[in-house]
Amino acid sequence: MIIRVRLSEDKGRMKKKPDKIMSLLLDLAQNMKECGEYFSKFIIHSPSDLKVFSEKVKDFESNGDTVLHEINVELNKAFITSIDPEDILTLAEKMDDVVDCIEETSAYYYMYRLTDEDDYMSDFRIHIGFCTAELYTAIDLLVQKQLKRVREHTINVKTSEEEGDTLERKAIRSLFKKYSDPIKIIQYKDLYQVLEESVDACQAVAKSLDIVIMKNL
Repeated sequence: MIIRVRLSEDKGRMKKKPDKIMSLLLDLAQNMKECGEYFSKFIIHSPSDLKVFSEKVKDFESNGDTVLHEINVELNKAFITSIDPEDILTLAEKMDDVVDCIEETSAYYYMYRLTDEDDYMSDFRIHIGFCTAELYTAIDLLVQKQLKRVREHTINVKTSEEEGDTLERKAIRSLFKKYSDPIKIIQYKDLYQVLEESVDACQAVAKSLDIVIMKNL
């Protein structure tokens, strides 16, 4: 049987080192943030850049899988956890989903040899970098038991996700004005959709965090 210790605010106390499971959760968040940052800032000049881009994001995806496995192992051994083990696993899996989505998107760039990125794609990449950074901050606050401060960051992710929905619609609508080649239209539409799915995956993490905060405040 796993015993859960209720997570509460530590006011006026010295910051304590998080337990191993929560440290691993933060490691997973760090990997997600670094993946999002790399994805958002990488500059694509040529087809050879796309291979580097895709392979590096794949490395982040593999690293995330390793940390997720470690979390599963530690949860199976744990007797006491800071929050419900089911909530820890849900957060971990949803953060892993974010990196999986980003990795899939980078693979599309590589498969389609897409070097002529438009403003919509650039904006999506900025949103992804922003959301992963906000989620890392939120997870760090959760680990440090600063629960009341988490909500502002999940709201920021929700706002960015709503902007991503609007961006996708505008991007797809613009395709039929810019291109007559159906192959080109299909390729760009695919990219817009997987980019938007990456932002959606960030929002799924934010929703899970909101549930954890609601249960533990």
